[in-house]
Amino acid sequence: MIKRLTSTFCLLLALPLFAQLGGESTYQFLNLVSSPRQAALGGKIITNFDHDVTEALYNPASINWQMHNQLAVNVSSYLGGISYGTAAYAYTWDRHLQTFHFGVTYINYGTFDGYDLNGVSTGTFTGNEAAISAGYNYNIPFTDFYVGANIKIITSLLEQYNSVGGAIDIGAMYINEDLDFHAALTIRNLGTQFSTYAGQNEPLPFEVNFGMSQTLENVPIRWHLTLENLQQWPIGVSNPARAISDLDGNQTQEKVGFLNNTLRHLILGAELWPERGFNLRLGYNFRRAEELRIVDQRTFSGLSVGVAVKLNKIRFSYTHARYTSASNTSFFGIQIDLDNRRR
Repeated sequence: MIKRLTSTFCLLLALPLFAQLGGESTYQFLNLVSSPRQAALGGKIITNFDHDVTEALYNPASINWQMHNQLAVNVSSYLGGISYGTAAYAYTWDRHLQTFHFGVTYINYGTFDGYDLNGVSTGTFTGNEAAISAGYNYNIPFTDFYVGANIKIITSLLEQYNSVGGAIDIGAMYINEDLDFHAALTIRNLGTQFSTYAGQNEPLPFEVNFGMSQTLENVPIRWHLTLENLQQWPIGVSNPARAISDLDGNQTQEKVGFLNNTLRHLILGAELWPERGFNLRLGYNFRRAEELRIVDQRTFSGLSVGVAVKLNKIRFSYTHARYTSASNTSFFGIQIDLDNRRR
């Protein structure tokens, strides 16, 4: 097992990394978590290969026949009154080869008051964005490797400005059934704007993630480890609020060291009783914890906890994620099994 993990990390480190700073791309909503399960495990979990039809929104390599006729709808009360959600459905044409996946991601930024340069009210305006996707997965013959792709059409309306774009996600997954070990790599949001807001073309939020997970042999726990934003190094930026001033008024900015930068790429999660009708989920996002940390205060930023309950053919999920002492998020989800066949 150790040899396998070592080899995987060596291959990962050999990947070319492309830098892209946060805030310099459009359609940022594309990289929000896709489900309560993903949010509970810290975010951006890409190694689940089971009934969870929403998982394929983030990693198309996870599309499989267990998702057949599964319909999922997820909603979240996000920060600042923002609401967003996802929906997903999969259909298996052929149990072994042809499962197709369809998904929607939507975000509404709420209503704002508008004013002109003279401070005169121009009324209210809204902002919302959406992405519609279709995906397919393929098992490389005679191997334990799966590859998949999502094609997405993206629309955005911000006040009087609108934009349309397109993107693809590419995913690969390795599954060792004997060890119940999964490893996955995703390359997300490769695409462009077809029409821009105001004549200036902006890049999409390109992202590379790598993940591993495994169910322990004698304990009903599945651990998850994700390395996010591998296309960008360093990922940490000094926080001006943490600058230190001396008696002369000179300021020393916060220094983000190598270890701190490394940890900000790390997400950890665990599921208790992952195969049962009732399971608990716990996650920790190091980047969120560090960037939203308040000096000399314990806010538990970065922590998330969730629960899922399956009743007959309906599965309910709920997650609470800690951001700051002033604002946190809740994520609700329901998945319905529409398949009348016994599997």
